[in-house]
Amino acid sequence: MNRNLGATRLKRRRRAGDPMQAYDRLPPELRSWLSTAARPWSPRSCAKIWDKAQRDGLTPVQIVERLAQSETRALTRDSLQF
Repeated sequence: MNRNLGATRLKRRRRAGDPMQAYDRLPPELRSWLSTAARPWSPRSCAKIWDKAQRDGLTPVQIVERLAQSETRALTRDSLQF
C-alpha cells in the first residue's frame, strides 16, 4: 500500500502490532498533534518521544513543541534527499 505515503525518500519501516490500538493508547494531546502533523508518524515513535520527554520533566505543551522540532528536522532531511 503505497498510496498514502506522499512524496518522500525517507526509509519506510514495517510495523509490529496494530497501529490503531497503539494510537488509541496515546495521550489526548499527542493524538491531537498527530492529527495535524505534516507527515505520517507511527504511534510507536511518537510514544517513545513522549515518554522520554516526560522522564525529562517536560510539560505536555513542551513535549508537543519537541515533536514539532522533530518533525521539522525530518522534513529538512527529506527535502535534502531530493
